[in-house]
Amino acid sequence: MMATYVGVILIAITLLSVYILGILADSFYSTEKVKLFAKANIISGLITDTDNITDETRESIGKTLYGSNIRCIVTGKDLRALFDSNNDSDIVGKIVIREAINKCMAKGEETYVIGEGINEVKMLSVAVPLMTGTRVLGAVYLAESISGADTAVNDIRRNLIIFAIITSILVAMLSLVLSLMTTAPIDNFIAVSKEISKGNFSVRAKEKGASELIEMATALNYMSQELEDFEQNRKKFVSDVSHELKTPLATIKLLCDSIVTTDNPDTDMVKEFLGDLSNEVDRLTRLVERLLTLTKMDANQKVKNATPVDFTVMLKAIIRNLTPNAQSKNIMLYDDFGDITLEPVMLDYDKIWEAIYNVTDNAIKYTPEGGFVRMGLGIKNQMVVVTVEDNGQGIPDSEKERIFDRFYRLDDSRARETGGTGLGLAIAKEAVQLHGGEISVKDSENGGSIFTITIPYIRETAV
Repeated sequence: MMATYVGVILIAITLLSVYILGILADSFYSTEKVKLFAKANIISGLITDTDNITDETRESIGKTLYGSNIRCIVTGKDLRALFDSNNDSDIVGKIVIREAINKCMAKGEETYVIGEGINEVKMLSVAVPLMTGTRVLGAVYLAESISGADTAVNDIRRNLIIFAIITSILVAMLSLVLSLMTTAPIDNFIAVSKEISKGNFSVRAKEKGASELIEMATALNYMSQELEDFEQNRKKFVSDVSHELKTPLATIKLLCDSIVTTDNPDTDMVKEFLGDLSNEVDRLTRLVERLLTLTKMDANQKVKNATPVDFTVMLKAIIRNLTPNAQSKNIMLYDDFGDITLEPVMLDYDKIWEAIYNVTDNAIKYTPEGGFVRMGLGIKNQMVVVTVEDNGQGIPDSEKERIFDRFYRLDDSRARETGGTGLGLAIAKEAVQLHGGEISVKDSENGGSIFTITIPYIRETAV
């Protein structure tokens, strides 16, 4: 990446240098050309008779060329030199062969030539015709060395080369720094990703650098945290399942050993032990069934068996099913949604049935004898709202979130007495969230708790 940056900068500087040098050279040459043409035209205006150039004319030409290194030659129409500003030359009276003069005499117009002179010195030559009407009587030829312009261009070229080298070094250093600043976090991301792939979810990426890198690090750390939480929950789940299975299995093993090791056990004892064994098997069955239910919900990330459900009919059916449980504890179980009617709601009947059933059954279990459990139903913000209120012992604020965790029990000993597995509320939460809803709990004014289940009010006509 650094080499690419440096290469791009070098190409850009090279192209810019060539462009600048071209403009400067053209500017220098154009300036000199304009100057020479101006002087040549002045001199052509001083010559009125090509057959006789007077001393006064020579003096005027000398004044025009004063202070310069310009050589001036005036020729006649036969190309013989009539005047030469170089006093050391004996060209006067001889035929002068110059490219600029030949072009000027042939075309009858101003011409210029850039070429090499003596000692390979670069020269700029201009020729202006001497005219009488439309007749060409001769030419004024001026020549000047432009090595000074070439020297200036060469100096600029050398400075541009130095500038390019210094710039390239600085760009290379800056690119190296930027590359390290960019690749170091990326290397860190790669290292963290490799650790995560090995199952080490505790590693975290360094959140520093550019905003984009910080966002990437934050996202990677979030994923790592989620995986770590998931792994901890998985281990806890396995541990809880092992514990839940171990207790009834140990009880079954103890009862079986007691029967086997007892000589001539009486029938009543065997029946009692077998009854206990049956209860433990039932407990294991409930646990396995609920684990299978949770597993199915984990596998299904969306509702697949949505059917139109009459909510009031379903809630009344749940109340009828749980009424015997409530009556056994002298608990009043009733609804207060009266004659409310809703259009059928699209949902998975079995899952929502079990969710509301579990919450209501849980309320009955933790409500003391002589209490009540009330079920409510309503619509709010296009959500179906089901409430289950009791006047039981309530739930401490510190436990309100944890009660939906798998295998969590407020009163572990009481839960075991009632046959609780600690999965009922977890199943309820999974089922509700599977439908895009929420489940929560708050304190009731009557001292107990109010569970609230909200589910999107999706009617059959809207599907």
